[in-house]
Amino acid sequence: MKGKYLSAGLLIVFMHVGCTANKKDEIDSVFSNAAQQTEYMLKEVELAKQHASKPDLLFPRTLSPSGSLELVAAGDWTSGFFAGVLWFLYEQSKDDKWLALARQYTTGIEKEKMNGRTHDMGFKIYNSFGSGYRLTGDTAYKQVIIQSAKTLSTRYNPNTGVTRSWDHNKAKWTNPVIIDNMMNLELLFEASLLTGDSSFYNIAVSHADQTIKNHFRDDYSSYHVVDYDPQSGDIIKKTTHQGYSDDSAWARGQAWALYGYVMCYRYTKHSRYLQQAEHIASYILNHPNMPEDLVPYWDFDAPNIPNEPRDASAAAIIASGLYELSGYSEKENYKEIADKIISNLTASYRSSFGENKGFLLLHSTGSKPSNLEVDVPLNYADYYYLEALLRKDRSQ
Repeated sequence: MKGKYLSAGLLIVFMHVGCTANKKDEIDSVFSNAAQQTEYMLKEVELAKQHASKPDLLFPRTLSPSGSLELVAAGDWTSGFFAGVLWFLYEQSKDDKWLALARQYTTGIEKEKMNGRTHDMGFKIYNSFGSGYRLTGDTAYKQVIIQSAKTLSTRYNPNTGVTRSWDHNKAKWTNPVIIDNMMNLELLFEASLLTGDSSFYNIAVSHADQTIKNHFRDDYSSYHVVDYDPQSGDIIKKTTHQGYSDDSAWARGQAWALYGYVMCYRYTKHSRYLQQAEHIASYILNHPNMPEDLVPYWDFDAPNIPNEPRDASAAAIIASGLYELSGYSEKENYKEIADKIISNLTASYRSSFGENKGFLLLHSTGSKPSNLEVDVPLNYADYYYLEALLRKDRSQ
């Protein structure tokens, strides 16, 4: 009998191996499609450059209302995401074609290392040069990361304990800090590891702690913008710019918060950051206005739900954050939830091959109040979608 039948234990092992292999095949299939789409986008980028109004418009961001490809310059906060997509394609395939392209688009952003007029250094530099350094060990990339962290540090104000976000709209804000800024702390943490200079680490921790103190409501939802008095450090007001209202929960803002505190825990192992991430995840996942497919409406409090635009970019960020959180916490089935999000994005939010100028995901929302980039592809949705897929692959 032993020769004819598998034991229950061995049967479970083989079933698990088969299931893991199937999931690996699914991920490989999605990446194969992403590679084809990106090859198409690269051709569209070259065509768009020929008609661009300025020679420095080099990086694909979204589609215009007419369906044309919109390019941005290196100074745009989204400029680093396409290079990041190329690095992810190289990471998954080990194809030198993607390595060369990733290097090309990364190099075009280098001048931003000295741009102290913006807080978006992590988005631009770490998602491009950071990925490049992680995958190649290129010491030139390391120096760009360090210089960028030095530049970002100039925006830190010890009176407020945070790095300033925007310099624009000075009539509206005095010293604004947006929840998105949590994402730029990764650059500071990494620079501290690369240099041994604790000042980068201390700035990042201070910003994260002040944000816990001032950005979150009792239910762990986050305001979008907190305006500080730069001299006293007092709060002037709490408001929104991209959400439905000052007191609403802008979906991508909640996603930035979740991802940001998981990342902070990775670097510090401070339990307060893990607990904050768990609370934010609970708020997001248990919200009564979260759709069944876990791809949120652009704001959890938007007035016309279910007849409101979705935000696939928020879903991709949430999924990526949950995959990492699943490695630190067993409080919920974070990995299974992330798997569901990614499965639904792949099944129902993915662009058909050869369409939408090569973007991967559809139905993201940039800024609904400004009627800007509503129900369109966005390069950061694609970036976090591929990052989540890589994290899913590593978690098998």
